[in-house]
Amino acid sequence: MATSMSTASLTSQSSLLQSTEDRMLHQLTSQPATKDSSKIEKGAKEFEAMLLTTWLQQAEQSIATVPGAEDDEDAAGREQMMSLGVQSVATSLAASGGIGIGRMIAQAMHSMADKAEMAAQDQGTKAIKTDIVKER
Repeated sequence: MATSMSTASLTSQSSLLQSTEDRMLHQLTSQPATKDSSKIEKGAKEFEAMLLTTWLQQAEQSIATVPGAEDDEDAAGREQMMSLGVQSVATSLAASGGIGIGRMIAQAMHSMADKAEMAAQDQGTKAIKTDIVKER
């Protein structure tokens, strides 16, 4: 019985993490490009932390499960503590540089922000040229 509770708990935690990842990815890709470097860096690190959390939880679930082990009444509490521990490890890993995904995302976001800034400048220049031509 404890196994089915822990499986349901892990499934709901996995669903929650997946929806959080999807929301963060949507926010990163749908926001207008911004030159605010700290926001880009923070978002990239948070995304990497969420991704690492998912991977580490899946690894912990597959490694920590012992076939034929007795069901424990405190399994739900232990699963929640393990989840918090994995989340803490993933956040620390991402904050210290992670595995490089955060850096790649930040570089891509900076590149998008630069392109958007250049496009805005080009449009501003074209608008000024158009106004000058109209005045003549």
